[in-house]
Amino acid sequence: MSFCATAQKVVLITNVKIFNGKDNKTVNGHVLITDDAITKISTAPIPTNKSAMTTIIDGKGKFLMPGLIDAHVHTMFESIQMAVGLSSDIGYVNIVAAKAAENQLLRGFTAVRDLGGSSFSLKRSIDEGYVKGPRIFPSGATISQTSGHGDFGAPTDVPKDNSRPLSYIERSGQTIVADGVDQVLMRTREQLRQGATQIKMMAGGGVSSSYDPLDVAQYTEEEINAAVRAAAGWNTYVTVHAYTSTAVQSAIKAGVKCIDHGHLIDDATAKMMAEKGIWWSMQPFQDDEDAAPFPEGSDSRKKYLEMVNGTENAYKLAKKYNIKLAFGTDILFDPKLAKRQGAQLAKMVKWFTPFEVLKMATSDNASLLEMSGPRNPYKRKLGVIEEGAFADLILVDGDPLENINLVSNPDKNFVLIMKNGVVYKNTIQ
Repeated sequence: MSFCATAQKVVLITNVKIFNGKDNKTVNGHVLITDDAITKISTAPIPTNKSAMTTIIDGKGKFLMPGLIDAHVHTMFESIQMAVGLSSDIGYVNIVAAKAAENQLLRGFTAVRDLGGSSFSLKRSIDEGYVKGPRIFPSGATISQTSGHGDFGAPTDVPKDNSRPLSYIERSGQTIVADGVDQVLMRTREQLRQGATQIKMMAGGGVSSSYDPLDVAQYTEEEINAAVRAAAGWNTYVTVHAYTSTAVQSAIKAGVKCIDHGHLIDDATAKMMAEKGIWWSMQPFQDDEDAAPFPEGSDSRKKYLEMVNGTENAYKLAKKYNIKLAFGTDILFDPKLAKRQGAQLAKMVKWFTPFEVLKMATSDNASLLEMSGPRNPYKRKLGVIEEGAFADLILVDGDPLENINLVSNPDKNFVLIMKNGVVYKNTIQ
């Protein structure tokens, strides 16, 4: 295996089966990359400019596809245990996260939507070439009410004294508690000031959090709408953590454009999402080998089982109403589960065809990322193989349109990984 982080001025990938991320077919051809962009796609041989240094990669008939996109990650916390992540210096957390980001890239995920955690410095370091990793669309700190899914205070921290300083994880930008319209406005504007591409709020009960049963709805519509208005002023949007119909409907009425999770919603709520064009960013949570390792009998384990029991129905509703659906993993605090990022994608074949799965994790997820509008820091198209798009590419040894399980083992099956025209993995030569 070789790793190369030096950009090639011109790269020509020849003799590949091209899946463009949008169409249920492949085309045999060649792809020319100049700097960070795809500049020519052709079924005929592409002549090279003799005056330019060109790296030619013979694809040997293998499957070329756009880089994968995960619409729900927490890069700062993906591969660090919860107790360590919430108690360690932010410098240490960033170093662990930098390695996690590199691993994401080498699993073929060339772009991610980060929905909670202070990933601004990590994103900058990746963009400037100091560390390897995917393109990050950061939310910054998750915004939570007191007793909400982002309240990590001690049980003895109430009644709250507003004169006390913020907790360390709040000061370091991992999550923030905000109550009332004025506080929500301020905290939302702080994330936008730091470079958030979208805002993440906690609108309902969570599995891993201590104070909120799954059935509770969090924040009033006025509070959520305050964040929505602040984000709209920056030409971007709010997404919310929510599982139940009550929480989801309240958030939609307040103006959010995306629901993350939603596993327990009913038919009427799904219909509402479809009619209003809401994005649904869902995860294939099941009680299987990749289940979050909560202790048997614990409140979190009970909530997890309640939530995953809704997964099957949630995907049926998404298909019934043709809702705009995104794929995400939401892996937290577990380096072993992090390695299963591609395996989580492959599990989607339980509800969708391999083509639908790949399209969801490429061009569909890219459309969700584009919801950030001018806050999107990456100005070329993502999730597709077309002229003018970013050269974020994976070469697969095998055809995942026929065998989606190939994405479960990227170490073996992804023989070339490129982001921004830079080759980060090449085992075919």
